[in-house]
Amino acid sequence: MVTLTLLDPVQKTPIQKWSFEDESVIRIGRSPENQVVLTDTLVSRQHLELRPNNGKWHLTNRGTNGTYLNGVLVTESQLPDNAVMQLARGGPLIQFHLEKPTIGQCTHEGNPVGNLFCIHCGQPLVVQRTVRQYQILRTLGQGGMGTTYLACDRTQKTATGAPILVVLKQMNADMAKIAKAQELFEREANTLKSLNHPGIPKYYDFFLEDGKKYLAMELIHGQDLEKRVYATGPVTPQRAVDWMIQTCDVLKYIHSQNPPLIHRDIKPANLMVRNADNSLVVLDFGAVKEIGTTPGTRIGAEGYCAPEQERGQPLTQSDLYAIGPTLIFLLTGENPFKFYKLRGRYYRFEVSSVPTITPKIRELIDRVTEPLPRDRYQTAQELAAALAACI
Repeated sequence: MVTLTLLDPVQKTPIQKWSFEDESVIRIGRSPENQVVLTDTLVSRQHLELRPNNGKWHLTNRGTNGTYLNGVLVTESQLPDNAVMQLARGGPLIQFHLEKPTIGQCTHEGNPVGNLFCIHCGQPLVVQRTVRQYQILRTLGQGGMGTTYLACDRTQKTATGAPILVVLKQMNADMAKIAKAQELFEREANTLKSLNHPGIPKYYDFFLEDGKKYLAMELIHGQDLEKRVYATGPVTPQRAVDWMIQTCDVLKYIHSQNPPLIHRDIKPANLMVRNADNSLVVLDFGAVKEIGTTPGTRIGAEGYCAPEQERGQPLTQSDLYAIGPTLIFLLTGENPFKFYKLRGRYYRFEVSSVPTITPKIRELIDRVTEPLPRDRYQTAQELAAALAACI
């Protein structure tokens, strides 16, 4: 365990302490993204990093005003136990202390490369940082809205005694300043909390910690349809239709809520297939909107977004519309927007020359993407029946 202690600049007495277990990096600076945040103006946003290497800890300076180790200006250095770091001349003093493993404590030796947990003691091998009861093991992805982590819930175990793995989404600090971004992030949490369907990730937790918002939800072991098609190519009509029928089952469920919910972002990247049984899970409920609420901003992916949704007036039929271009992508491996052409008064998907799209599926795509909602299939149940008739 590493303990960092902020010292009084005159008396050298402890003011504040931070403790870290199994961290792969400890960042110190003025930015709220750091594990240790110091608001002193002499401290840079990302001032220094501490990293373990072969049982020893090393310091790397990132700050413009420099870092002093036991009074000596350093760029990189090994950290002796109880060393005192000063962030800039006249800046804050932090003492470093490394608690040695006690006799009998697991050393995590002999684990295969890539293991998340020790084969001897069952504890995480590398913990980037800890947020409440969640030990962050690795970063899964970063986007404009936030960062998604793979995390371990220390308070929960499976029936076999294994740790519970979760997806932990953290809202970016910059996005937290934007009212619309906050609304979408909180909407996803509130929506998942209210829903219970095997095709929707389970909600676990939503909380505020150190000024940052977090959402914890079920980890789906699988691959989204966009990555899958890009990795292995177009799928068979049978498989594509089966996945879309499962998507319709989820849409039927959310459309039947009171008031009905509209997903507004159905697309291959938001459809995940579980490794275990090839079943489909619908992701990303941040864009969900209740029907009948005030028309809002346009949300939806280009090529998958219905005309009325483009105008900020989504309907349940707008979610069904997205099934059409999703089928095109699954069966061709191409962006459906490539097939979006002017036909008479309206732009339509023109796939008559695509050999992998059967005549029945072509007719279904044509109807589900009619420009006017009243001309499409009206319910997810009706669309599912039409899909089943295509095979």
